[in-house]
Amino acid sequence: MEKSWKEAIKKVLAESADIPLHYTEISEQILSRGYYETDGATPAATVNAQLASSIKHEGDKSPFLRVGKGIFTLKDLSSITSQPINPSQTTKKETIQTVLDEELSDSIIHSFGMYWQRDLVVWRNEPKIYGKQQALSKPVDFGKQKGIYILYDHHTVVYVGRSIDRPLGKRLYEHTIDRLGSRWNRFSWFGLLEVTQEGNLQETTLNISFASLIATLEALLIEALEPPQNRKRGDDFSVIEYIQDIDPELREREIQNTLRSIEQKMRGGS
Repeated sequence: MEKSWKEAIKKVLAESADIPLHYTEISEQILSRGYYETDGATPAATVNAQLASSIKHEGDKSPFLRVGKGIFTLKDLSSITSQPINPSQTTKKETIQTVLDEELSDSIIHSFGMYWQRDLVVWRNEPKIYGKQQALSKPVDFGKQKGIYILYDHHTVVYVGRSIDRPLGKRLYEHTIDRLGSRWNRFSWFGLLEVTQEGNLQETTLNISFASLIATLEALLIEALEPPQNRKRGDDFSVIEYIQDIDPELREREIQNTLRSIEQKMRGGS
């Protein structure tokens, strides 16, 4: 196991056969290969911050090269040789957060989830809606998220709404008991609140130009509606997508139901 995120990043890029990788893929390979362990909720964002910080502060001495939006490679494979690293540069949360603020300063949307399943949530007045950056990262509760959401009947859009005064979880819960209650089984959401490394949601100061606002709205619509004539996702939608995670309460119910079923079969067999 490597001693720092930076060394783990270099190792993954060195093993990529000179193929540039997106920072989300780099973080996935780091965790899946056991090159670094973290209990943080934002490994992909942390990797992006490490890469951006190295390029910005180390200049020509940085081993990393940005070749596209969020895509990186090594300048030279010889740069992966062990180099002393100052732990204070790789572990300070404020350093990472500063870089993230710079990277996301022109973005309204900070996270999103696509086609999440209604039946993976325990619906109550203030439900918990769990998602992860990656399979091995810490789950985040997006029940308090604010922003825009879409309800689907499978892949057909049936409703578009906003969650501002009432957060995402509460708004979705209301749609389980109102006139739309029987008309949707999936939902997508686009959040304004930022996710911290600890897995909490926090408000950020918006600093965005008119051109960036239009580009973000266009990218959001392309991502949400998937129009057939748009051959790729929105160019300016460089936001991390979260994958849905089942509510632990539902997982516990499944385990208990399985145990009851096994017990009943054992009794029947005897």
